[in-house]
Amino acid sequence: MKWKHWVALGAALCFLPDMSYAQDVANRLDSVYIFSYATASDAGRSGLKLAWSRDTERWYSVGDGYGYVKSDYGAWGSEKRMIRPHLMRGTDGKWHCVWQLNEEGKELAHAASADLTDWKRQTYFLKGNERQIKPEFTPAGHEQPASVWVEGTLQQGYVQKAAWTEVDHLIRFASYRANKARMEGEQTVQDAERFAGLKEVNLQVDVHPDKARPISDKLIGVFFEDINYGADGGLYAELIQNRDFEYSSADRKEWNGAYAWTLEGDGGKFTVEAGTEPIHANNPHYAILDIHQPGVMLKNTGYDGIVLKKGEKYDFSLFGRIPAGKKGGKIHVLLLDKDGKEVARTSVKITSANWKKQQAVLKVNADVNAGSLALIPQQAGTYELDMISLFPQHTFHGHTNGLRADLAQAIADLHPRFVRFPGGCVAHGNGIANIYDWKGSIGPLEARKPLRNLWGYHQTRGLGYFEYFQFCEDMGAEPVPVVAAGVPCQNSACIPGKLLSGGQQGGIPMEEMDAYVQDILDLIEYANGDPQTNKWAKMRAEAGHPEPFNLKYIGIGNEDLITDIFEERFTMIYEAVKKQYPEVTVIGTVGPFYEGSDYEEGWELATRLNVPMVDEHYYNTPGWFINNQDFYDRYDRSKPKVYLGEYAAHLLGRPNNIETALAEALYLTSVERNGDVVQMSSYAPLLAKEGHTQWNPDLIYFNNQEVKPTVGYYTQLLYGQHTGDSYLPSENRTDNPRADVNKRIASSVVRDSRTGDIIVKLVNLLPVTVNTQVNLPAGIDGKTATLYMLSGKPDDKQAKPTESTLEVNNAFAYQMPAYSLNVIRIPMGTEK
Repeated sequence: MKWKHWVALGAALCFLPDMSYAQDVANRLDSVYIFSYATASDAGRSGLKLAWSRDTERWYSVGDGYGYVKSDYGAWGSEKRMIRPHLMRGTDGKWHCVWQLNEEGKELAHAASADLTDWKRQTYFLKGNERQIKPEFTPAGHEQPASVWVEGTLQQGYVQKAAWTEVDHLIRFASYRANKARMEGEQTVQDAERFAGLKEVNLQVDVHPDKARPISDKLIGVFFEDINYGADGGLYAELIQNRDFEYSSADRKEWNGAYAWTLEGDGGKFTVEAGTEPIHANNPHYAILDIHQPGVMLKNTGYDGIVLKKGEKYDFSLFGRIPAGKKGGKIHVLLLDKDGKEVARTSVKITSANWKKQQAVLKVNADVNAGSLALIPQQAGTYELDMISLFPQHTFHGHTNGLRADLAQAIADLHPRFVRFPGGCVAHGNGIANIYDWKGSIGPLEARKPLRNLWGYHQTRGLGYFEYFQFCEDMGAEPVPVVAAGVPCQNSACIPGKLLSGGQQGGIPMEEMDAYVQDILDLIEYANGDPQTNKWAKMRAEAGHPEPFNLKYIGIGNEDLITDIFEERFTMIYEAVKKQYPEVTVIGTVGPFYEGSDYEEGWELATRLNVPMVDEHYYNTPGWFINNQDFYDRYDRSKPKVYLGEYAAHLLGRPNNIETALAEALYLTSVERNGDVVQMSSYAPLLAKEGHTQWNPDLIYFNNQEVKPTVGYYTQLLYGQHTGDSYLPSENRTDNPRADVNKRIASSVVRDSRTGDIIVKLVNLLPVTVNTQVNLPAGIDGKTATLYMLSGKPDDKQAKPTESTLEVNNAFAYQMPAYSLNVIRIPMGTEK
């Protein structure tokens, strides 16, 4: 983190004991010894640590064991280790650190810093390998290996001299970080003590319409990633699990091609094979039913059982064929309840020697919460089957191969201005071979290429790019596809001994990058091209959409480490898109956090290349959102715009409750205020299926029967349904001087030019009422406004917004309840 990102040096100094700085340093030594090391107890995951000594006899921890730089290589949790760090000063005057990534010592990392606090990008290389990336510095050679007792533990590292001012800088930096962490750790459970005796607060909001300025009209969108079974078994309405028989141990070690299927009865055999002439090369496996005696039943219970609704129709289909010299015949198709009782029946015939699609419709005569599909061959013989599918006819907007209606509607109700897809980490995958290839997600379902999901399951990709573009169009949202920047997920597993050719830092080989860049250009053609002149646009038309989808944005990269390997590939992709499609806004990436070397290096790269927009991600505590409401006020308006692509407030245990929802609502007032810089924002993740959740919190939880929006969902809904495109600056004045009180009260006033309405958002994250006086421009006398209020106790996970009316004038009073988000929509004209 650079000094410019500190609150201020003076503010940092105030966190130290009560003494003048001059007194503190007047009698200090000019130089001391410093000892650099990493703790073996956690395999160096806490990073580079330092101690200091006057005489190398007694050592003092610098910054109470603060980690001044951490290894960024490998998977979180299992890797990102710093072993035997060698800290040395170069002849260039900078500090350089080289460390082992594992115990073998063959794979090394390097990073450099001018002051031991602001570290530049890390590079990774193989010791002794001809492809080694050597750090470009010459060691001064003054450091010596040593064993030193620090805080009662013997540590291994290096000793060298440093100026006391350098050590003092490190101590003060750690002190600043500790105080920052304390503030960002503030929670409502401390409010009874923090705000003991606090009375009602009086707030005056003076709105200045004469200073109105335009802001983005796409501030609130949604982030979709197939995590927590968000697609298959979730938003994608297919009811059969493993319909393509392509599940494998690559998806999950205990899985195989027969997963989710069972054969009942003794008169036959069920196997899954990758035989000759499959339906498609992308779908090589299929089922073989060898029936000796009729009565055998092949069953599939879907994803935790199949939910069926009385009176509704379901589309059934499969591909079938009969091997040469074998017999086939009729297959009864049944839908059963949990007790095996039949609720619908039809039949198909499998008699062709070639793959042939069979289709039928089943009408259900009873409600079923956990049913199954059963196939019962009526004649002895051998049946080869694939792509066994069951779809409700009632999907979102009635599309075939469509989306689950209630879940899709819950997303549509947010009024998202854009949808990001397919991730997240799914976009760039766990390793090069797992990068999401968009071409494998389009075309006939039997031709789509399944993909291992890095979250530990299988993606049929029935919800592919066509369905995604269609969903955006249905909601009136802009599509924002995100493609890998030629490198896989920064959390990919390492490949020992092949650090430069695979795994996290390998990147797509440069000799293959031209083809990869063309794939990305082809995606833009698929979305926007002319079917008469482009084969990918023709595939879009053949899927049922001859008109273009009018793609305007494309993201390149996601939470990537900003390395030389990344920079080379990103630049190549960016320049190609900019040259061929200058009308498409490219969104770059600045790493997984809101600070650190990736963030800073990502911003420097984006600024140098003049990338139009960058994608920022941060998951932080409610205290962070409270204490960083000026985050975007500090941004340089001449630099790239911002897409806040992933964010959420996280508490211990990861609940989604009033505290987290209001912290997000509070922060969103600052996002609206800075809507000239922040062009888009999306909470993440979006969906989570109960019983299959890998990440918390999420915006919408669901099971097969219910959709369960969270409290945080309603924050997004109230902002999404009541957004504006013009910001009306306002001045907030309270009668309480305390900073911690004022930081928990926020307002935002916007105008929606489409309707002319003025929308006032007020947030109170205090345990007391805030008596609010809102002073608006003239011409609002006698208006009946609509009031939407979300409130509750901080740990409330079930709160929902209420709706009422409120009479408003140019100046009106409103009492904000404790812990509440209040949206007041004032009608000002007719819809344009």
